[in-house]
Amino acid sequence: MHTAERVTLARLPSGVAVTTTVHTYEGSADGPTVYLQAAQHGREVNGTEVLRRVHDTLADADLAGRVVAVPVANPLTFDRVSYTTPEQLDSVHSNMNRVWPGNPTGTLHERLAAGLWEFASDADAVVDLHTGSPDMHTHVVFKDGDAQCRELAAAFGTDLLLAEPAGDDASEEWKRRNFSGKFRVAAAEEGIPSITPELAHSKQIVEEAVETGVSGVLNVLRYLGALGGTPDRDGEPTVARNHLGRVNAAESGLFRPNPDRALGERVAAGTPLGTVYDPTTYEVLQEPTVDRSGILYSLTREATVVGGDKLANVAIPRD
Repeated sequence: MHTAERVTLARLPSGVAVTTTVHTYEGSADGPTVYLQAAQHGREVNGTEVLRRVHDTLADADLAGRVVAVPVANPLTFDRVSYTTPEQLDSVHSNMNRVWPGNPTGTLHERLAAGLWEFASDADAVVDLHTGSPDMHTHVVFKDGDAQCRELAAAFGTDLLLAEPAGDDASEEWKRRNFSGKFRVAAAEEGIPSITPELAHSKQIVEEAVETGVSGVLNVLRYLGALGGTPDRDGEPTVARNHLGRVNAAESGLFRPNPDRALGERVAAGTPLGTVYDPTTYEVLQEPTVDRSGILYSLTREATVVGGDKLANVAIPRD
């Protein structure tokens, strides 16, 4: 049985309610409760399309347990096609994915998170759908050292899994960027297996990304026993350490990526990534290279860069 409930998460200064729709699919047999969410960051629309297509399956499926799905977790960023909310609305926490499990009497984003946490906290597993940029290799992130999260990530079915250390095991950068407030991390800390699939591509519905997401979500539901069948896996995934020490632009200018680089390829330390040059004098300002061996899972294709901008990310494979 499918129901759709319009839920008020917060209110704007004008009194306008910030609402979203929560879909619930009740099975005829006992089984797990699975919470699915998309569009915490409003420009990441492929996850929303994934849940629309998953709905077509779940509405008539022989389901065990319950699935709760929120296709637009953050209506504020969704309407702005943005990653964050303006300072005028939340000057403390512009990024919703840094405030979980939220606070019903806190800032605007904390209230949004708290409203959704009421649904997520009852779940036996959580899938938080995200989409990166066209410059990112599709992967799934899970909490390093958490075996249940690791298995859930593998069930999703991508060829690359990124283990992200948390808490005392994390780097100073992890703490400085307040990653402890990520939805996935907060759920895992409460003993709820949780994953963040990064489907790649923002602001546009891309069939390849959506198909990967639909397949992954259905794989998770099969793995958990909510749907019949077994997850469709294509070999064993590569597990790598999420590399937060990204390769940055040393100077502002134009970046021409090396045409020989490909997302998902294994690279050695010293592999050339491209050239940053002064567009007015043509002076070469930087010839960035990979700082350690691993898997190139992000390489910017946006030519105009500012000093400190990310040029690439490399994940370090686990033994």
